[in-house]
Amino acid sequence: MHVDLCKYLEAFDEFPVLRKRVSRVLSSLPAEVQEDFCTDRTFRIMLEDFVPGQGSKMFMSLPESVERVSRCVVLREKLNRAPENFALYVIAHEFAHAFLRNGGWGEISDNEDAADALARSWGYAKPKLRWF
Repeated sequence: MHVDLCKYLEAFDEFPVLRKRVSRVLSSLPAEVQEDFCTDRTFRIMLEDFVPGQGSKMFMSLPESVERVSRCVVLREKLNRAPENFALYVIAHEFAHAFLRNGGWGEISDNEDAADALARSWGYAKPKLRWF
């Protein structure tokens, strides 16, 4: 894993299983994806701060120009206890959104389909069964 990506794992110190899963996906990403994340000051990975009855809050970097988008991956604590294949898929899918800047990929214009296809190309296919 690109050494600069290690700083993003600190957000998951309280959830060792999730930390390991995030690390596993990050370290498996192609070098150009890792480098892209490391060189973008707006890229963040964080744990959702959710309080029942109050909602959630998060702080994101603003885009640096009108052409760019803020790239913030927000993961939920429940991925710490989700089945591993489901959690790894969700993490990769969210990293795919960040890499694609929530846009399409190749001839795939739908951003959800594009994130699924890119995550699958990285080895994280969408599981047949969902877990909630």
